[in-house]
Amino acid sequence: MLGTLGGGALAAHAYSNSQRSIPNSDYGPTLWRNETADRLFPATVGEPSYQHDASDRKVAQWSRMGVSQDTSCSKGLSGETKETAERLGCEAVLRATYVDLTGEMLATVAIIVVPEGTAGQEMGEFLDSQEQADVPDAAVVPFAVQGTLAAKWRENRRNGMGGDALEGYAVAVTTGAVDGRTSGNLPGEFGDYGANDEDRKPWMDAADAFSKTFGIHLANLEG
Repeated sequence: MLGTLGGGALAAHAYSNSQRSIPNSDYGPTLWRNETADRLFPATVGEPSYQHDASDRKVAQWSRMGVSQDTSCSKGLSGETKETAERLGCEAVLRATYVDLTGEMLATVAIIVVPEGTAGQEMGEFLDSQEQADVPDAAVVPFAVQGTLAAKWRENRRNGMGGDALEGYAVAVTTGAVDGRTSGNLPGEFGDYGANDEDRKPWMDAADAFSKTFGIHLANLEG
């Protein structure tokens, strides 16, 4: 299942030209203030098709567990991601946690709101560089949702990250296992020669695919 979700990054990118509405340049920067939480973070998210957009239940791959009421940049992000966002003038970080259809993988997606201009693109470039790093930054602080599969979702359970850039904001995603198992920590010779990277790759691919799909969803809200 992880490989399937990871491969979705290519599909999400392929559909981007046909599925994204032409963004409304005036509405885009205020999108996060004017849309409801249910519209920003739909109940389900999945790879769009020519007939269905990313929030359509017919293409669902992820189900929403909860939406955070805390929009603080300092509490929603961590590490270099937080430092970069704050340097670029971060205004807010909106987060929601989802679980995949197998009930095994968690993802917290964050909408990072930055000033208009080049900040969104710069944030996206930073997230892209982290996806290629030997030890990628964890990016998003997981949002635990009591009474759900995400009740024990914590920072030390993060296994992968991904991101996408839009005008005035960026999307960042962190992924991990419901049961708390971690990746990329193989001992001794088992971790040599890129084995840790390979162990982490499905989680990274899943986070990247989710961020691209979610970016399409937000772009369509702008249309």
